Amino acid sequence: MSKGVLLVNLGSPDSTDPKDVKKYLDEFLMDERVIDVPYWARVLLVRGIVLNTRPKKSAEAYKKIWWEEGSPLIVLSERLQSKIDDLTSVPIALAMRYGKPSIKEGLQELHDKGVDEVLLFPLYPQFAMATTETILVLAENLRQKHFPEMQFTTVPPFYNHPDYIRVLAESISDSLKGKDFQHLLFSYHGVPERHIRKSDITKSHCKIDGSCCQTPSEAHQFCYRHQCFETTRLVAEYLELKENSYSVSFQSRLGFDPWLQPYTDRTIERFGKQGMKKLAIVTPAFVSDCLETLEEIAMEGEEIFHEVGGKDFNVVPCLNDRDDWVKILSRWIDEWAHQKAVEV
Repeated sequence: MSKGVLLVNLGSPDSTDPKDVKKYLDEFLMDERVIDVPYWARVLLVRGIVLNTRPKKSAEAYKKIWWEEGSPLIVLSERLQSKIDDLTSVPIALAMRYGKPSIKEGLQELHDKGVDEVLLFPLYPQFAMATTETILVLAENLRQKHFPEMQFTTVPPFYNHPDYIRVLAESISDSLKGKDFQHLLFSYHGVPERHIRKSDITKSHCKIDGSCCQTPSEAHQFCYRHQCFETTRLVAEYLELKENSYSVSFQSRLGFDPWLQPYTDRTIERFGKQGMKKLAIVTPAFVSDCLETLEEIAMEGEEIFHEVGGKDFNVVPCLNDRDDWVKILSRWIDEWAHQKAVEV
């Protein structure tokens, strides 16, 4: 069999035009694993309310971070693909869950190269319904409909893999070298609490209290909250961070249902009001910088911190196309290409 790899990231609008942003938001928010309510309620909420108000505001946010080459997330993902391509003989295609290039286009590209065994590589360290799961479900639906001869292998969440922890920790160390900060905040993308409970294969473990994420359970293989805390714990251990010198928060909530807490914006505000002057922040739910890191954190977060008396606000870039990160991904791919399973 001929092997190939499909790297999959979140996606981006085609441009900062409100019409393109509206099209992108419609595809994103109508995903039943992003807003997991009955279809009629999703249509009412998304197409009846959100898409009549949010595209213009989101377009303005995208304009703040848009690069001359295009969307930062797309450009950075393309650079990552190109660098991996230089280090491995395995065909590498790139796709986005929402927007272009689509997962169907990515699979078609591999198919046209004679690939019939595909390594699906969601570029998310932690598992979540709205990230990893929705990619795998769509890819499988497309396989059955358009590429029945293909076989899939999936890279599991790598939130606790020593290689990933090392490169993430070293990226933090490199970014903050010579900089003085009082606290390191690990900000992860937020999800509704109900997503955690829905992903609980035991149907009883995930109570989202002070202990369930620290109590061993098979539920943790699909628990986004546990995996975020575990990434943080392992990085803190690697960097030998002192207790109380770091913490976890969650960003980007939508709607009025309970989402994972504490919230990043309120945490930043609280730190400033408590007299903190120097804050550093890293966003390990993303491997590529995007709207959520470049605008929500690096711009809005800094503004909040300064408004409440904070002074230095240092944002650690995502792994993007760091050479050590590229080498790790290339090695994982080569190991898969010469074995049957991916050992990550």
